Amino acid sequence: MSKLFNYGSGHLTTGICLDIASGKVRGIIDETATKKVLSSWQDVKKIVQNHKPVYGINTGFGPLCDTRISDEDTSLLQTNLLKSHSVGVGEPIPQEIAKLMLITKVHALAQGFSGVSMETLERIIWHIDHNIIPVVPEKGSVGASGDLAPLAHLFLPLIGLGEVYTNGGRFPSANVLTTHGIEPLVLGPKEGLALINGTQFILAFAVRAVQRLGDALDMADIIGAMSLEGLMGSARPFDARLHQLRPYKGTKYVAKRLHTLLKDSEICNSHINCDRVQDPYSLRCMPQVHGASRNAWLHLKELTEVELNSVTDNPIIFDAEDTISGGNFHGQPLAIPLDYAAVAAAELGNIADRRCYLMSEGRYGLPKLLINNAGLNSGLMIPQYTTAALVTENKTFCFPASADSVPTSLGQEDHVSMGSISGRKLHKVIDNLEYIQAIELLYAAQAIDFRRPLRSTPVIEACHALVREKVTFIDNDRLFADDIKELYQLVTSGELLATANQTAVANNIKLNDDEFGIY
Repeated sequence: MSKLFNYGSGHLTTGICLDIASGKVRGIIDETATKKVLSSWQDVKKIVQNHKPVYGINTGFGPLCDTRISDEDTSLLQTNLLKSHSVGVGEPIPQEIAKLMLITKVHALAQGFSGVSMETLERIIWHIDHNIIPVVPEKGSVGASGDLAPLAHLFLPLIGLGEVYTNGGRFPSANVLTTHGIEPLVLGPKEGLALINGTQFILAFAVRAVQRLGDALDMADIIGAMSLEGLMGSARPFDARLHQLRPYKGTKYVAKRLHTLLKDSEICNSHINCDRVQDPYSLRCMPQVHGASRNAWLHLKELTEVELNSVTDNPIIFDAEDTISGGNFHGQPLAIPLDYAAVAAAELGNIADRRCYLMSEGRYGLPKLLINNAGLNSGLMIPQYTTAALVTENKTFCFPASADSVPTSLGQEDHVSMGSISGRKLHKVIDNLEYIQAIELLYAAQAIDFRRPLRSTPVIEACHALVREKVTFIDNDRLFADDIKELYQLVTSGELLATANQTAVANNIKLNDDEFGIY
């Protein structure tokens, strides 16, 4: 039986959110949250009956906020809202992201400040539990008043419109509801607005990015350590005393991981008394560079968790006599850290590319282009061209979307976050980073082979052996694109990280020791 999470009353984390999406955890609404939801639903009904003007309940939207809506039209107003705001364009977002949107929206609405019915929440949970996921276009949100267009598309299926993914296909929502013997919902006052007003599009991309960037950071340390071994670099720059003098959490954490990864390495110990005074920055500054990216990731993780447990629609219903039209839907609190995280991810790729270049130069006892008979063979000349291209492409994605704002809604919404763009482009940067890491892995494994018969540490040797299961030693030119594809699968599947972590545990190596409070 799946573990349970209580929407509206439990504390949602990125891990729990992803576990609900993958089916490892099932979300429910407990008695405590149910009472709050029902109370808020009754408050909205009282507002309609009392004819007190409250934005979006008995008034128009945006610049039409001064237009009063009759009691009998309050439901039609909400249905029209979903239709009129479904203006997204472009390719559909990944199904996992759409499912995360459903999960995060239920949790926000179930806190009991949004004036929605239990029937509506139960229908959304039905979509989650049955993996019937709405089709949502990727473009069209300005990140305030929330993610209007993508959320409108997300909830069209509730009223029998739009499309959904189910059973491996894409179908009209109305047909799927009919197949399951379910009628479209008739939305009550405030429900349409509560559904589309919020940051769940931005938030879903942030949740996934926390996981992906966290994995990339872990791999950066492991692959970087492999490259250092291949280049016969020094582990001295990872001495804890050095980093205690400049004690950033991320820097100290990375230094400790690198020190642990390299401790008692035969390769390291073989050149302790060499004449090399210091290594290039891409080796000795890994704690500072990887660590700075970890600090950015930590900030994103902390703020994402705040957003996961927030109420982000508008207006907020405290009770029938106390409503506030505020700005909790504004995406700026996540837009800025998402842009910051894009820079952090890009820099992991930037320094990895420098290590690839360093390994191809023919320095420190390595053959030029990491192949014995260079000339007839180009060896590992051109893969670094690919990392250079990816690094530059990532730089173009680093312009902060949150630094721009285009007024909308006839000037009523005169500052918007563009956080939806921040979230989407962060994932493009991580996509490129994962390819860069796969290519560095190709270089590092080849460089280590030139250090034989010397051995590295258990974790690095296990990762090297895993690479060699997929990609053989390079003694002549071949289709390196095939090698890159194999190693990209190692990076993105989690197999490389799993091997590193399992080996560490088996050898009583504390690779992920979190004494600095990173996690």
